Amino acid sequence: MGNLTFIKDYKDHEQLRNSFNELALNTFGIEFETWYQHGYWTEKYQPYSYIDNGKVVANVSVNLLNLVINGELKQAVQIGTVMTHPDYRNKGLSRLLMDRVLEDFKSVDLIYLFANQSVLDFYPKFGFQRVEEVEFAMAYSHNSPPNLPVIKKLDGRNSEDLAFIYSLAADRVSGSRTFGTTSSEELLMFYCMMVFSHDLYYLEEEKALVILQIEDDILYLYDVVCREKVNVHGILSKIAGANINKVVFHFHPDDIAVMLPEQPHQTNNPLFIKNQTNIPLPAEFKHPITSQA
Repeated sequence: MGNLTFIKDYKDHEQLRNSFNELALNTFGIEFETWYQHGYWTEKYQPYSYIDNGKVVANVSVNLLNLVINGELKQAVQIGTVMTHPDYRNKGLSRLLMDRVLEDFKSVDLIYLFANQSVLDFYPKFGFQRVEEVEFAMAYSHNSPPNLPVIKKLDGRNSEDLAFIYSLAADRVSGSRTFGTTSSEELLMFYCMMVFSHDLYYLEEEKALVILQIEDDILYLYDVVCREKVNVHGILSKIAGANINKVVFHFHPDDIAVMLPEQPHQTNNPLFIKNQTNIPLPAEFKHPITSQA
């Protein structure tokens, strides 16, 4: 351990970036090189790592973004990609990296993360508290619009489509005034490329990107990305077919009058928040999935 070197924010160092990607692929089954090559790995994503002989052996990453909470903009840091090579575990490396992150960002309003089940007791040692999210859903009955909407299917593997989405997302309004994010377009692009590449639809009249999936009679709405606030009911009237009986939101929906009773959000990665400036949080909320690191 005495030979380990600390380094951070090394995205343009090819050898270290490749080593980081190898560790991420072996730990989580994800890679960041595609994200980097498209230009979406920016200074907002900063890995804090220990290096041994040119290889990344432990890491805690920082995502810089803003949260919109009860209509107010708050500076936040989301921690992600917490990983250690099996040969270097149980040496306190994650704790040391967390200490560095917390020292560097002690002035931001909130620091938060989504933890896996094996480390639920780890983060409270640093002042994080577990916060339960809520799943919002509504019963839905279809009302046919007078005219068929103009919907363009976008491809998360197409560079032109990705550039268009990025320009839209860079100027987007927060998906929620109650609990949403801004300055998180690079995280959105990761989801567009790596998770929802086949689930991207652009409504030309509303100038809105809609990310959705349909299973049987349920529509899962993951995000609505636009430069001006749109009416979600209006969006649903154009994307939900006659067979849809339920809509599940993977963000905090505003202005939805009739909702099903809120249910706890079922997840293997619960939310932990270190509320450094004692921001009043909504009693019930859902963090947008397309901003989750």
